[in-house]
Amino acid sequence: MKNSRRLRAASIWAALIGISLPLSASADVVVQKSITYFQIGGRTPADLDAELSRKGPFTQASGNRHPGATQIRFGGDLTYTRRGDRCAIEDVRVTVATKLILPRWKNRNRATQDMATLWDALSSDIKRHEERHAEIARQHAKLLEQRLLKLRPTRDCETLQDRVSETTDEVTVAHDEAQMRFDRVEAKNFEDRMARILRHRLETREDR
Repeated sequence: MKNSRRLRAASIWAALIGISLPLSASADVVVQKSITYFQIGGRTPADLDAELSRKGPFTQASGNRHPGATQIRFGGDLTYTRRGDRCAIEDVRVTVATKLILPRWKNRNRATQDMATLWDALSSDIKRHEERHAEIARQHAKLLEQRLLKLRPTRDCETLQDRVSETTDEVTVAHDEAQMRFDRVEAKNFEDRMARILRHRLETREDR
């Protein structure tokens, strides 16, 4: 006798909101990734900062707008089966959908060389930051799959379902903590990181 149960979808904002994702027949983690852009104007560094603060995606966790965001949603399903007098997990499919929300500066092609260099450095750092959020989510989706597959058979499926829920909650909490740690480190290192990126781009420009 088999019993299927959809895993509780976990919607996480560390700059995160939820979107839906269809399931796949594959037993591996199913990953779906997309990118959308919001347009900003302005001609000076102060203009860009104001535009990002005014038009950037709003996150419920911080209560603020940000230069970029990553929407993440975990989901999936699993199948239970009887093995003798015990209930076991037969198959697990974990899904993770990531959607990057990034800025696009409409005046980039008309900008001065210095402003173009500044924007390229800033926008590339924003994209790298959000890509890392997506990668952290993918890593934890794989961790969830591995941990669920390792759950031992139990006397009844209700007990196993409880263990599935506990495991899902534990991995979700670990994911949230990993995302927050990443944001804290990034916030501390922002100025040094931007200085390195700008220096590299200026050196590259001078070599041409």
